[in-house]
Amino acid sequence: MQQQIPMYAADGRSLGFRSLESARRLIANGYVEAVYGRKGHLKAVQTKQEDGASAITTQVRAGTRYSFREQLDNGTVAWALKRLGKGDELRPIFCAVVTDCMAKP
Repeated sequence: MQQQIPMYAADGRSLGFRSLESARRLIANGYVEAVYGRKGHLKAVQTKQEDGASAITTQVRAGTRYSFREQLDNGTVAWALKRLGKGDELRPIFCAVVTDCMAKP
């Protein structure tokens, strides 16, 4: 039985399987990028992005952090969700959004 290598699009969609020889030809011709396993074996192939850039990103996308480390009163450190307001200052806004969503058209 021939070894089958999974092939993925740049956005992560599965494009089926290719034989090991076919995958190696695609890699050699520069159409796809190889994904190797821990021991150096070919694990999968992934197509490049439309602009020819690598489909595999080397860094995580930056974004808003919604959790942070919080120092508790007893001295321990715990993870907590990011606070979006002090006290009840967001309650009227939240209630307005909920009532707007529940209003009949």
